[in-house]
Amino acid sequence: MISKKQLVEVAVDTEKGRVPLGIMNAGQALALSDDLDVEVSHPDHEPGKTDLFIRKDELRRHLCNR
Repeated sequence: MISKKQLVEVAVDTEKGRVPLGIMNAGQALALSDDLDVEVSHPDHEPGKTDLFIRKDELRRHLCNR
C-alpha cells in the first residue's frame, strides 16, 4: 500500500531558480496535473528545509517501494 500522508514541498524551476509553491502531502502532490512541471522534496527529508528534489514519477516509485 502506498503511504501518501508524507509531507513534501512542491516547487517549480524558473529562470531565477526554484520557487516553492507550498507543502502538501504526497498524495496531493501526485494528484497535481501533469501539465504542471513541478518538483517535490524527497519524502525522506523535511519539507521546506531540504534541497533534495525529485520529479513526480520518482516520488510515485519511491512510495510504491515502501
